[in-house]
Amino acid sequence: MRPDMTIILPVYNEEVHIDGTLAIIREQLAQLGESFEMLIVDDGSTDRTWLRIEETCRRFAELSAIRLSRNFGKELALCAGLEHARGRAVIVMDADLQHPPSLLGEMVRLWKEDGYEIVECVKRSRGKEPLRNKLGSASFYYILNRLSGFDLRGASDFKLLDGKVVEAWRNMPERKTFFRGMTAWLGFSRTQIEFEVPERAGSTTRWSFLGLIRLAVQAVTSFSSLPLRFVTLAGIMFLIGAIILGGQTLYRKIVGEAVTGFTTVILLQLIIGSIVMVSLGIIGEYIASIYNEAKGRPRYVIGERIAARETEMPTSGSELLWLKK
Repeated sequence: MRPDMTIILPVYNEEVHIDGTLAIIREQLAQLGESFEMLIVDDGSTDRTWLRIEETCRRFAELSAIRLSRNFGKELALCAGLEHARGRAVIVMDADLQHPPSLLGEMVRLWKEDGYEIVECVKRSRGKEPLRNKLGSASFYYILNRLSGFDLRGASDFKLLDGKVVEAWRNMPERKTFFRGMTAWLGFSRTQIEFEVPERAGSTTRWSFLGLIRLAVQAVTSFSSLPLRFVTLAGIMFLIGAIILGGQTLYRKIVGEAVTGFTTVILLQLIIGSIVMVSLGIIGEYIASIYNEAKGRPRYVIGERIAARETEMPTSGSELLWLKK
């Protein structure tokens, strides 16, 4: 039977506290009086996370799990979860308890009673994150808000999506995904719940600074084409400046005035050369995205899976499925 709710939990190297996290979330869900399944997506963990998941799934019939064949990244782990969710609504949350399970009841109420199709939890503050991460996040969302036209300040992956939203999301075929931006683009009736980010369970974040930069580049290039327009605009501006400077130089040559400013010319060449290199880098990112899309590879590969014991899990045509024998 189709459950009311599917809770998607992407995990990576969470063996230390996965049992405690699942117990807390199950306790909150049991209070709602709704039928539910919990779908755990192991993004190629290198520790004993999958063994702990297998043990837990044997104890609780409503748990199901997917193990990706390697680490594909959180965005694609979310793809795997969304493409295999069976519930009439789906809740996506992290397994480190920085997405408070205590909000699950309010999220479900806003969906069932008030009729919202997307309930998104936004961060009132970023908790005890390092200052570097806070400044980087603020800069990233400021730029992305300007490029996309959507207000993503404080956005998180902690969301409830109605079944029709999930179906619309599944119909977007791109392989380079940005979950927060794509759900904003979809529209639908939505509301927000603010929350304070609690301390992370277990340890510090596994996102490195370079990893965050890669995520930012992926988000911008997959969600907006405005950087390419900026490249064009910069080229036009420098062309106009070059025409004006060339006309001025030609005029002074004709009237017999000495043409000076060799240092200025060198500086202009360095500036223009730097802008050209940056522009080529931006264009290269978009070309790389096109190349990856054109290859037609699946978003992810499933190595193993465990179905909830009541029924079989659905399969999706966008993956290669290697079942455990």
